[in-house]
Amino acid sequence: MTWSVLPNLITWIRIFLLIPLTYLLLNDNYQPALIIFVVAGLSDAADGFLAKHFGWVSRFGAILDPLADKALLVITVAILAYKSHISWLFFSAVILRDIYIIGGAYYYHYRLGPYQMQPSYLSKLNTLVLLFLVACILLSQAYYKLPDGFIDAVIKLSYISIISSAIHYTWHWGRKLREGLKNKKDKRKSSVSKKAETKI
Repeated sequence: MTWSVLPNLITWIRIFLLIPLTYLLLNDNYQPALIIFVVAGLSDAADGFLAKHFGWVSRFGAILDPLADKALLVITVAILAYKSHISWLFFSAVILRDIYIIGGAYYYHYRLGPYQMQPSYLSKLNTLVLLFLVACILLSQAYYKLPDGFIDAVIKLSYISIISSAIHYTWHWGRKLREGLKNKKDKRKSSVSKKAETKI
């Protein structure tokens, strides 16, 4: 085994941590759940740092890492909604944003073909805000009851980050799609012109 597989190994560990995390949350064991959640969150930063700092980047890792992040957030937010710690409306906002972005990515791929999609800074910020919200709720349930006003403020901030990142994706990738379609159209016209010149 080479060191270059370390980021992917860390990502796989984060995925497997979802099993005990889910069990603990469903059984209201918030103290160990908080520890596992924090470890999983830190592992995301660790594999990202290793991949970028040492160049241990792979196509597989680029796909697996965001899926692991989504799974961590979706599962924890879903259980917290089920336990009435947050609303189902908030859970729906988290899910709809992801569905919207995935749908947009599929449409982009359908129109222009394969591409390398990188998460925007707003998307990374949104992930951090959601991780912070979940950590605050688990902390409040496990050790110290945080003020309801504080949790509500973080939830409102999360709504803002969810909407902002969705809008930014629309603007950024919509612009790239228009540019790509224009270039594709120009190439097609150029190809047709060259063929016509060759016939003449």
